[in-house]
Amino acid sequence: MKLPRAAADRLTMKLKGPAFLITIDTEGDDLWSRPHNITTRNSEWLPRFQNTCEAYGLVPTYLVNYEMACCPVFQQFGREVVRRGTAEIGMHLHAWNSPPLVPLTADDFGCAPYLIEYPLEVMREKLEFMTRLLRSTFEAEITSHRAGRWGFNGDYARALLECGYRVDCSVAPNVSWSGHPGGTGGGPDFRDAPREPYFLDFNNVCSRGNSGLLEVPVTVVPEAPSRFDWLRRMCPAGSLAGRALNRLAPRVTWVQPNGRNLARMLRLLDGVVERGESYAEFTLHSSELMPGGSPAFRTAGSIDALNRDLNALFAAAARNFRGATLSAFASEFRIAEVAA
Repeated sequence: MKLPRAAADRLTMKLKGPAFLITIDTEGDDLWSRPHNITTRNSEWLPRFQNTCEAYGLVPTYLVNYEMACCPVFQQFGREVVRRGTAEIGMHLHAWNSPPLVPLTADDFGCAPYLIEYPLEVMREKLEFMTRLLRSTFEAEITSHRAGRWGFNGDYARALLECGYRVDCSVAPNVSWSGHPGGTGGGPDFRDAPREPYFLDFNNVCSRGNSGLLEVPVTVVPEAPSRFDWLRRMCPAGSLAGRALNRLAPRVTWVQPNGRNLARMLRLLDGVVERGESYAEFTLHSSELMPGGSPAFRTAGSIDALNRDLNALFAAAARNFRGATLSAFASEFRIAEVAA
């Protein structure tokens, strides 16, 4: 008899223990500033991060976009970690600079459109191009994916499956991107999405289905109610006041360092273990590992502090979790599904 989804999830954990999934959006420098000339200096900082992961027995998944796939420094690094089996290369796509280039707005680099805003034919061509580029560059199967700017829907999911992808991690439960404009509108609303892995429904990527594409949502956990919640509800989505409130009293916690949330992340990991969940998913941008590569980490001192937090977080993860790439975790999940 087939077990419910939550029971199969628990079975995976019982068999091998919860996984700590490290997902890195591997992209150009400080894309928050919307540069027209994208640089990739952050590729030089990735070996330090990789060494930290390996020191704790963790295996990152680098979700790579176009400029990084074309960067000679990252190409050498990526081929080496794939050869050694110490990391996975997956795909991450920023629609505005990933070939074929088809203008959607007067300034696509400034607007950063979501891929789901493009015609379906263009979406498929971009996905097929990036898949071929990554496979040929890194001489590896490319089966994991995260959408650029979290812009994801059923058409996108169907195209991924047709391109050979087996696992996606674009869904951020408890989060809405509707107040974050792209080329023609806002992003998706994932507030009702499950927090555990599920085979998604092409008609609604926040619902379970039988598509064959496994969704492994990024770990985002609601915080306890705050006295500021009433004021937050009065702020328009994506407003400056709303962002300031989220810094002061976050509504949710991600496993994503920002320089001031180590204690929250450690509590989150404890909660994952206590609830018997099968994984926690860490996320970061490659450019955040370099001074000046992101708004959060501008100085060498802030990078040193980030690395201290990473060591503390990874040490805590190593005590209760095991390292796994996205694709390895997805394969284990499918085996548990069959066993259940």
